[in-house]
Amino acid sequence: MVLKTIEGQRGSTSDWIKWLIAVFLLGAGIVANYYYSNQPWPLRLLGWLFLLGIVAVIVLQTYQGKQALNFARESRMELRKVVWPTYQETVQTTLFVAAMVLVLGLILWGIDGVLMWLIGWLTGQRG
Repeated sequence: MVLKTIEGQRGSTSDWIKWLIAVFLLGAGIVANYYYSNQPWPLRLLGWLFLLGIVAVIVLQTYQGKQALNFARESRMELRKVVWPTYQETVQTTLFVAAMVLVLGLILWGIDGVLMWLIGWLTGQRG
């Protein structure tokens, strides 16, 4: 496996250590969840949320985590650039699609009927 390093970033060894810590914490959370299974579930849920927050902070310090966060930010910026259709445009497009599906369905039904009649006539099963 080729490990990448970027200028200004720590080496890949520190990333591996961070990932191992994150995996260890998740494993410890699973063990703790079973060990404290007699505790009320809202309390265990709060523990999980706290643990996942810690894991997220650790993972976001890795190279891959920074890339994922950067991708999410860029995706959000691109999503803001999208021109969403108005209600009227949405309704018109939906009705057009429904009409086309109905028309094409009728055309295919007609072609199927003609082919069934033709096959019946060729095989002699229809008078």
